[in-house]
Amino acid sequence: MSTIKAAVCHEFGAPLTIDDVQLRGPEMGEIEVTLDAVAICHSDITFIDGGWGGSLPAVYGHEAAGIVSNVGTGVVGLSEGDSVVVTLIRACGNCSSCAEGAPTLCSTPYDGDHGPLKTADGGKLHQAMACGAFAEKVVVDQRQVVKIAPDIPKDAAALLACGVITGVGAVINAAELRAGQDVVVIGAGGVGLNAIQGARIAGARRIVAVDMSEEKLEIAKSFGATDGVLATVEKPWRAAKAAMGRGADAVIVTVGAIPAYEQAPQYLAYGGQVIMVGMPHSGAKAVYEPVNMAAVGQGMKGSKMGDVVIQRDIPWMVDMYGQGRLKLDELISGRWTLDQINEAIADTKSGSAKRNVIMFS
Repeated sequence: MSTIKAAVCHEFGAPLTIDDVQLRGPEMGEIEVTLDAVAICHSDITFIDGGWGGSLPAVYGHEAAGIVSNVGTGVVGLSEGDSVVVTLIRACGNCSSCAEGAPTLCSTPYDGDHGPLKTADGGKLHQAMACGAFAEKVVVDQRQVVKIAPDIPKDAAALLACGVITGVGAVINAAELRAGQDVVVIGAGGVGLNAIQGARIAGARRIVAVDMSEEKLEIAKSFGATDGVLATVEKPWRAAKAAMGRGADAVIVTVGAIPAYEQAPQYLAYGGQVIMVGMPHSGAKAVYEPVNMAAVGQGMKGSKMGDVVIQRDIPWMVDMYGQGRLKLDELISGRWTLDQINEAIADTKSGSAKRNVIMFS
């Protein structure tokens, strides 16, 4: 066991506390990563606020990058000193979903209550989302990481662990967007900006960003949106359809807001589909008229983590970043220390930030 500092959630809705905690070494198939950076995702905040329930006390954080500092037995292709992106996608490699090439839907459960973390006195400490990266170090399964070149900035690399793959992947993998098609992206936050990037990379004809903020709509255009529509106007789908000259082939909902989900089908063309990315609180329900969608061949599809295969998709995105075709540095709104994590979370909740990143070095 080693002692590290971590931001611990002891009570839903309360500030995190910086505690000394225990981290065991890596076991069979696991690696230890000393973190350089971890980004704050809205999923972390929803968990911290109690929106999805869960076990406490817990260490959240799942969008990280760092250096491999210890390797368990049976690990292949990773060594101490390697630079890696650390994700929450813990895939067993054996279940039916993994066998079918859908590791984000791995059906093998993970018990974070009995993971590598303990409190300072040896009590239970939940490793949230199989990661627990609001901490100086993590121990994770080898399948959760992707090796990257050491010269890639770790703050930029960390974003590839969740927000980037989720947004880009929702367009490329889930929507299977073809060049020349039209896209509406509801929500121009961290994930939404990456969906916009994905649509640009895929060759979309029109990319319409919809958001509550004029400022965010302007930022969206710098990431590839061709048009922006304020969600606060009456029937915003009319303005979006006017910009496209038709309905959208795909509507990517990147916010966990019920009104956004209820309105999403209004933006669609015949035969179009809503890609469900943003996750509302547990128990929240949306209302649809299925007859309207069935009559014109429309559909709805969930997309978890952009339906990515990280060993395939992250290297591709790293290469796109190196070419200047995928923006990562521009996604970072602020850099904070672990001691400042509550301020960074508050700034993220304000809605003004794209991605705030905790830096460990």
